[in-house]
Parts: sequence; structure tokens; C-alpha cells
Amino acid sequence: MELIKSKKDIKRIKTYINGLDENMEGGIPEGHIVLINGSSGTMKSSVAFSILYNEAVNGNTGFYLTLEQSSHSIINHMVNMDFDMSKINLVISSDISKIDTDLKSVKSSKKGSLILIDLSGLRKKVKDTKFSSGSDWLNAIKNLTSKISKDTKCNLFVMDSMSALYALSRFEDPRTKLFFIFEFLRELGLTSYMISESFTEKGKQTEFGVEEYLADGIIRLQLTERYRKVTREISIIKMRATKCNLDIFTLEYANKAFSAKYGGKTPVI
Repeated sequence: MELIKSKKDIKRIKTYINGLDENMEGGIPEGHIVLINGSSGTMKSSVAFSILYNEAVNGNTGFYLTLEQSSHSIINHMVNMDFDMSKINLVISSDISKIDTDLKSVKSSKKGSLILIDLSGLRKKVKDTKFSSGSDWLNAIKNLTSKISKDTKCNLFVMDSMSALYALSRFEDPRTKLFFIFEFLRELGLTSYMISESFTEKGKQTEFGVEEYLADGIIRLQLTERYRKVTREISIIKMRATKCNLDIFTLEYANKAFSAKYGGKTPVI
């Protein structure tokens, strides 16, 4: 990461959530590692996918790694939300031994690309593969990420999810291990979105309670019951090198776009 001389030199990646980018100086600084944190059903994966999709529409390349939800499930869900996959070069791969072949279209495509690597199936066969230990899995993921980053000039990365990564790899010393994972992503220059589960009932935001210290930013999504209605909400908990509005916003999806509304005010229902 290069030193900047002026705050105007900070390049930012939009979240493509109307009303949220405007409340954090235009978006997330390039190269940041951001936790997209929340409980089940808060649309963490959808928000992360939306960022990569919209960046691909604008001609950039992003890499989405799923360790749990299948690629078919993700794409079917996003198509149901009216995301038009014909606008981008969508590359789906579930066999890392054929990754070179799968990536050929990225180099030749005139469109921006979204590379979706589906390791959920491989996880199910883990006992029958060479990835028999946690270190093997972690090294395989790092090698794959490094290769895609360098071969395709990819600058955006989504890990879905951190909990799945923890299930695959031994984290006896989580602070040290996570430090090296985060530094690995920073050295690649990737703007990274790490989907993580919320553990607020345990008095911490994340599984080990150290992720929030190592990350450059935290975007929290939550479900709130109000007047017998469940509302999705979003807030910026932390974003380094950024002046943020820390209000809790209502998260809505309509007309093919996410919006953050109302801020600190309770919406009228």
C-alpha cells in the first residue's frame, strides 16, 4: 500500500448502496479489508455480490469465493433480484484443477468480469481429496487467490464466509493466523470483503473477537423487529481513512438497487 500525500488521492470503491456511499465520503478506500458482518438473513452475500457485479458492469474484475452456498444457489438468487448477468462476463468454476481454462475468457473479454469460484462441493468431498488438513485448505485458497489476482488483474475479492474458513482450517492462535491472512490480501492489493457471522450474544461482533481489530472497516447488517415487522438495517461501524455517518440506516432493495434510508430516524410504518 502506497503512502498518499492528500486525502483527495484516496481512491474509493462504491458499495452501490444509495445513501450509504454518500455517508462515507463516496465509498470504501481501495485496498481495505472490510467485514460484512451480520446474522443469517441480513443479505450479507447479496450486498457483497452486488458490489462485484456493479464493478464488473463498469469494466472491472472481481473474485467471489464461496465455501458454503453453491454457485447455482447464488446466481439463481441474484437473477431473481433482477441482476442481469448478460451485462458482465460471468465465470463460474468448481474445479480448481481447470482454473487456467476457466480464466481464459477473462483475458479476452471486452466486458468486466465476475469470477465465482465454488468450493462448496469440494468441501463435501474433502475426505477424498488431498486437502485433508486445515493448512492444506488455507494454502490452496491463498494460492488460488494469488493466481487469480495476478493472472486477471483482479482488484476485488469476496470471502464467503469466514465461518466456513474457520471450519476448514485450525485456528489455535486466531490473532496470529488472521493477521497473516489479512496481510496476504493487503500485499496483493485487493479490496476485500469478508463475510462474517454476528456473535453479539457472546459480547463480541465476530467469532474470535479479533477480526474487528484487524479489519480496516466493518459494515454491519441486522434484523430489527418493530411494530410486528422485521426491518433490515445497515450501519458503518468502522472505516479507516474515512469520515463516516455512524447512524443506523434501514436497508431496502427495490428497482434493482439497494438503498440506505432514514438514518438515525425511526421510519414511519
